[in-house]
Amino acid sequence: MTKLIVWRHGNTDWNAANRVQGQTDVPLNELGRDQARAAAPLLAALRPDAIVSSDLGRATETAAALVALTGLPVRTDARLRERHFGQWQGLHLTEVAERFPEEYARWQAGDPAPGVDVEPLHDLGGRVAAALLEAAHAAPGGTVVIATHGGASRQGVGHLLGWDATVLRAVGSLANCHWTELRHDDVRGWQLRAHNVGLITAPVAVDAV
Repeated sequence: MTKLIVWRHGNTDWNAANRVQGQTDVPLNELGRDQARAAAPLLAALRPDAIVSSDLGRATETAAALVALTGLPVRTDARLRERHFGQWQGLHLTEVAERFPEEYARWQAGDPAPGVDVEPLHDLGGRVAAALLEAAHAAPGGTVVIATHGGASRQGVGHLLGWDATVLRAVGSLANCHWTELRHDDVRGWQLRAHNVGLITAPVAVDAV
């Protein structure tokens, strides 16, 4: 049985301010580093065989906390990056609502491609799911920890499991440094075994942007 642990990065100042990160390379703040260090022993206890991370700093820094306990190397994969939010990146959500009211309303309503260069959800799910599958195939029968992002994790997991948009909108976002557990066997295929698992309870940034 192959196990994937899809782990959201720790908190950043942009998370705390509801500022759209997308693929902007924002570092962890002190809370985020504390969250990663607190979560790492729980993940180390799962005896991971490999660690893969988004190449954005907030994910690699989160993964580093697990590396410090396991000694495993980290392979980075740009396909695990957060959704690209186009013209919204760097703006506070209040600014997005003011400057792009129509597109913001569509995004809030669940439109998978609201415009203004925001990456379509199908594209996001497909690229993240491809990275998840590659990580799983590299460690058959093992446990792989994937350090990634909130929106990316939800869409990638949903794409891998074959969920439609209605189901995905009913799944809550991962809190910072929480994770989703997937398992695969030859009889049942991929299954969701746990979601939003973690040590620290904290508010979740809106749609994990």
